[in-house]
Amino acid sequence: MKRISATEYQAMAELRYRVRVFLREGDAAARSAGLEPQQYLLLLAIRGRPADAAAKIQALADSLLIKHHSAVELVDRLEKRGLVRRTRNRDDRRQVLVSLLPKGQRVLERVVQQRINEVRAGGSQLVRAIDALLQDPHKRRNGSK
Repeated sequence: MKRISATEYQAMAELRYRVRVFLREGDAAARSAGLEPQQYLLLLAIRGRPADAAAKIQALADSLLIKHHSAVELVDRLEKRGLVRRTRNRDDRRQVLVSLLPKGQRVLERVVQQRINEVRAGGSQLVRAIDALLQDPHKRRNGSK
């Protein structure tokens, strides 16, 4: 087993810090738009699905790493606010599909635009932290890449 270098520990600490900052800023951006962080993530999961992949409740739960019933509760709250619509799949009526309504699209777009601007402004620090971990110090010490 290879020993973990001081550089690797530092890189892991930096990566953890940068990811936490990114997540904290995302939560703040969601709240400033009137959303709870999980609500923002659900809207993003819906909009971020490939065109050929329906936004089924279970798929959304999986993408947020939450239980099915928690996703249902999130959809309930967003539906009451007029941000999403729930429909039944035409081919399989047991499946519930979720789509963004225009109001949900507008709110999501504001938050995502802010997040993209933040990533473009400070993302290089996150990339450097990841890059530091991708560099194998054991191989560098031996003169190979």
